[in-house]
Amino acid sequence: MLKPAIYIIGCLGLLAACKSPASREEMVQQAPDTPVVKTHKLIQKWETDTLLKTPESALYDAKNQVLYVANMDGDAWAKDGKGSISKVGLDGTILNAEWVKGLNAPKGMGLWNDRLFVADLTQIAVINITTGVIEGAINVKGSKGLNDLSIDASGVIYVTDSQGKRLYRVENNSTTLFLDSLKGPNGVLVRGADLYILDAGAMYKVNKNKSLSLITDGLEGGADGIENVKGDEFILSCWAGTIWYLNPNGTKEMVFDGKSLGKNTADIGLDPVSKMVYVPTFFKNSVIAFEIVEE
Repeated sequence: MLKPAIYIIGCLGLLAACKSPASREEMVQQAPDTPVVKTHKLIQKWETDTLLKTPESALYDAKNQVLYVANMDGDAWAKDGKGSISKVGLDGTILNAEWVKGLNAPKGMGLWNDRLFVADLTQIAVINITTGVIEGAINVKGSKGLNDLSIDASGVIYVTDSQGKRLYRVENNSTTLFLDSLKGPNGVLVRGADLYILDAGAMYKVNKNKSLSLITDGLEGGADGIENVKGDEFILSCWAGTIWYLNPNGTKEMVFDGKSLGKNTADIGLDPVSKMVYVPTFFKNSVIAFEIVEE
């Protein structure tokens, strides 16, 4: 009577053994894919001559294939009439070092409807990019020291007030206070319906109810410029000399450290198609172009 029992148990064991590999295969197929986070680096392509005058911000104009550079030429917050906008070619040639003159301490810039909008102390200068003429200025009532700005698809401007620790919204030349009680706002970016801000060494997303959601922090040395490379990937500059690449999972990589070279990295510009980032060096009076490369 033992033999049949042994035979049955053996068959059951054989069936289980035959089925096991298939089960393991199914388990492997059902396992979720692990996202691969690529690393990045910057490769320098060129640097302009040192004819710029304390360049604080760079902006890429895709339509006209040119860069605009805001030059403070003096005190960062002085109303001295020394500020200017330069035109720089995409090969690094300075086309016109003082294309627009008569500003004070110009900083962040944005383009909309063939006009260049420039944050300048407590005003936003409006420049016709065809003629290079300053057509007027938008007074940002209550502001103390405007820094960066970004413009949405309908022409609404968001501009940071670093001195007043606020963010303003400008629509049809009408200014409203959008965020108050910030710590040290600088870079601001509109991306579609999303709004981001750099404040006191951290990057935040501004929610619909105007609350702030932390994206990343540890941006030491004066978080300055912010650009969207693609998707949820951003490139960020800190004035003291570092540039960071922010990945979709929230991790960041330092892709440039100019401190040992004595080069600041102020408000950057970006060509998202060629992945070229344009970096004003502030006291070194130049702009450096770097290509963003995935590894």
